[in-house]
Amino acid sequence: MHNEAMMNQWQRRIRGAIGIGLTWAAGWALVGLLIGVTSTLLPGLPWDAFFEVFDAPLPALAIPGFCGGVLFSMVLGIAGRRRRFEELSLPRFAAWGAMGGVLLSLLPAAMVGVGLATIAPSGAGVWQLTAAIVVPLTLLSAVSASGSLLLARKAERRALPDGRG
Repeated sequence: MHNEAMMNQWQRRIRGAIGIGLTWAAGWALVGLLIGVTSTLLPGLPWDAFFEVFDAPLPALAIPGFCGGVLFSMVLGIAGRRRRFEELSLPRFAAWGAMGGVLLSLLPAAMVGVGLATIAPSGAGVWQLTAAIVVPLTLLSAVSASGSLLLARKAERRALPDGRG
């Protein structure tokens, strides 16, 4: 019986991590589209330099969004375990999201380090590229974590039998 309860707990955590990842993926894809539309309508904006590094289609931000959501759920599982969403502060959640964003920005460097990826011969090194992505990924992750907390609190309130919250 103990093994079955443990398996159910792991399955819930994995489903939760995938759910957070998919939610973040959708949000980040939308952000990518908004960046592209804004850059087309208003050329010369500060983030236009981003397109010199990121040459994938704009909705492709969904991929790092999914990975960031999964990484965040791991940070949350460690840092926020055994706490209800109402007990967690928005600034703390944003900080945990930012931590997940920093981890996400290190992922490409780790992949290069173990031979799973290579750097295009553009002249920029792995640490220069990491430095270029750490700020936007950290900010997007912090905002996404804050949004995740607000959504989770809303869902938790609805799940309470007496409707308190």
